[in-house]
Amino acid sequence: MDAATYSYLGAAELARLIRAREVSPVEVMEAAIARIEARNPSLNALIFTDFAGARAGARQAEQAVMAGGDLPPLHGVPAAIKDLFDFKPGWPTTYGGVRALKDNIAQFHCVFAERIEKGGAILVGKTNAPVMGLRGVTDNYLFGPTGNPFDTAHNPGGSSGGSAAAVADGILPLAEGTDAGGSIRIPAAWCGVYGYKASFGRVPVVIRPNAFAGDLPFVFEGPIARSVEDAALAMSVLDGYHPLDPLALDEKVDYAAALKRPIKGMRIAWSPDLDVYPVDPRVAEVVKRAVAAFADAGAIVEEVKVGIKLDQKALSDLWYRLMMPLNLATFEAHLSWGQDLLGRHRDDFPPEYLHWIELGQRMTAADQRRDQVLRSEIYDAVQSVFASHDLLVTPTLSTLPVKNEVGGNTHGPSEVNGVAVDQGIGWCLTYPSNFTGHPAASIPAGLADGLPVGMQIVGRRYADADVFAASAAFERLRPWASTYRIPAARKL
Repeated sequence: MDAATYSYLGAAELARLIRAREVSPVEVMEAAIARIEARNPSLNALIFTDFAGARAGARQAEQAVMAGGDLPPLHGVPAAIKDLFDFKPGWPTTYGGVRALKDNIAQFHCVFAERIEKGGAILVGKTNAPVMGLRGVTDNYLFGPTGNPFDTAHNPGGSSGGSAAAVADGILPLAEGTDAGGSIRIPAAWCGVYGYKASFGRVPVVIRPNAFAGDLPFVFEGPIARSVEDAALAMSVLDGYHPLDPLALDEKVDYAAALKRPIKGMRIAWSPDLDVYPVDPRVAEVVKRAVAAFADAGAIVEEVKVGIKLDQKALSDLWYRLMMPLNLATFEAHLSWGQDLLGRHRDDFPPEYLHWIELGQRMTAADQRRDQVLRSEIYDAVQSVFASHDLLVTPTLSTLPVKNEVGGNTHGPSEVNGVAVDQGIGWCLTYPSNFTGHPAASIPAGLADGLPVGMQIVGRRYADADVFAASAAFERLRPWASTYRIPAARKL
């Protein structure tokens, strides 16, 4: 097989072929490298590659196949991690293209990298992200914007935009996303792939020096893939207890079994706007048609009011404020290492980011308590939906992909349907579930004007199996694999 033959094979299929000795890990890796070399220059999805390390890993994987015995679930499958707070020893980490950190080298693994490698996958590089992950698009001053594989003049979303673009473009079958406000689901929606954010604690997040920092708001690591099966396979190696995460759940989910579960009789709450977001009519129409698939599968679909009282500007402002302690802690850590990022390298950060940092520096303990009260009200509203329903379904985003700008200055829309929204994240229906910790996926709902539209599926806390069951049922009824003909045919 040549590189093109492998390009849209999924992680599960590649693992099966490798295990059956129908293809070799070396062959698969060489095809992935050839694909990266051919397609990444016009996409800018990967900003760092370690081909020597990937080839060595593939040779070791091939030796293991030939030796016989049990192999891990993702044995020999190429994958990538994100360039934000995502680490592999010896690899650079720039926190989303901070120029002062271009030579910053990690000394340890993040949980995703550690577990995905233990699960047999071979990491080939790191993917592009916005500075400190605080935009819902992928662009920065160091590496520039990533293109959307469906139309490279447009952005793939963020902050895991490089990962979603690489997967949608057939460069890799699987890549990491991190999600503190929708950063797995936003680019999954705009790139027409599947992104999964588990229940909080399901995938451990190890943070130091403050081990409890991942709950302000809830921070997640998770998979971005082209199929529900591939995401489920990745989750099977990512979830489970970690002794260094005091908030990690001590249990595992049978994701493979969830894929086969019928959803007949399941009660699904449908909210076209979470009560507060203006939604582009093109997006609204695609998602409204997609929701009907659940009824076709025997579920009971009912439109609901969620009961969120804050308007979308107040919601996005709350998210920024909740994010600031974690961001400020990052700067404090670097200052303790002798690197004054906010002082000497202030121009590395976008103006809107500095605005929120400065506000965060002025916040009092009383301010933080009041914000947690607002967060609690959102949690109660979402929980009230789950008192009578198994799932909550919404559009993932309120708008279609925006066009890339120059100079690292790509932003989201400033208005939707004539209503002003925050350009960073105010058009994303994703971050309420970061306030609450509920599991949530973005699944491809269809195309509008040739660009992908995502549908968000939110489950009860810890009911990850329900989200996967509904996702698999939708994929069977409304398969989207054929849409990848568009990125596959793009001119290089």
